[in-house]
Amino acid sequence: MDARETRHAVGSDGRPRLGFWRVALTPRMVGLLLLFLGVAAVCGRLGVWQLDRAVERSEQNAAVRAAELESSPGDPLDEVLAPQQTFAGELVGRKVEVSGRFEGRTLLVPGRARGDDVGFLVLDAFRVDEGGVLAVVRGWVADPVAPPAPEGPVTMTGFLQAGEASEPGPQPEGRIGAISPGELVNRWGGPIYSGYLVAADPGPGVGKLPPPSVPGAGLNLQNLAYAVQWWIFGGFAVLLWSRLVRDEVRALAEEAAEAEDDRDGARVAEAPGGGGRRPHDGGEDHTPGGPDVHASPTGADDGSPSAPDRSPAV
Repeated sequence: MDARETRHAVGSDGRPRLGFWRVALTPRMVGLLLLFLGVAAVCGRLGVWQLDRAVERSEQNAAVRAAELESSPGDPLDEVLAPQQTFAGELVGRKVEVSGRFEGRTLLVPGRARGDDVGFLVLDAFRVDEGGVLAVVRGWVADPVAPPAPEGPVTMTGFLQAGEASEPGPQPEGRIGAISPGELVNRWGGPIYSGYLVAADPGPGVGKLPPPSVPGAGLNLQNLAYAVQWWIFGGFAVLLWSRLVRDEVRALAEEAAEAEDDRDGARVAEAPGGGGRRPHDGGEDHTPGGPDVHASPTGADDGSPSAPDRSPAV
């Protein structure tokens, strides 16, 4: 880069304002950019791999937790949740036991997946012995036909899940868009529970569903932290290249400034009279030794008293 162009690319504070891309597009800097982009790509891929590991370990932990829940006894529902009580987030997936009877009012919830298949949830009103109405998901079916719910007194176990927001728009007879307690209370009456129950044993003709869980819960934090670190390293690689370019611009600017100063000094020295000494135009003599001393005609110093007259008197 030309030194003058580089100097004009620098502000009064000495920091580069222009000329960054002039240096950045030089072959050396382009090569470094490609190298650092490769490093950033590797770091990004390693971060994605760590994220996949975090999800994989989360699924493994969820499977272990589900197995433990399946084998554990459920807590009585009345000790965990009451009708119309606010559903706390930590209750998601809590295993409970409840006694009552199905009221024979079955609804289908469309568009629900089990694995790779999409079908319907079988939803029933369950009148708890204590008097409240609990929405119970008995299981999953592929076709919009559900076997009838058991009759008579029933004691069942299942897993709690928070109620959903209502789905706008009409649904065919016998269907509902979401498991919304606010909408179900208009159909089934109350008092109603703010959550619903996913049956642990769905019975014949209905597919079993896994215990509910909070999305993203249990994500392995160690692998997640590693993923974030790799992505940060990739970002640092690009920032390092930018810093190298700025340092190069600053160094070229300093060299250009020094070269300009040298040229200015040379022009001053070559100017007429620029390198000689101006003679004095008379006046006081500055030669070391002080002012001139002039002798008088009589041989005495000027300004000194006359010598005494020693001739004999006549």
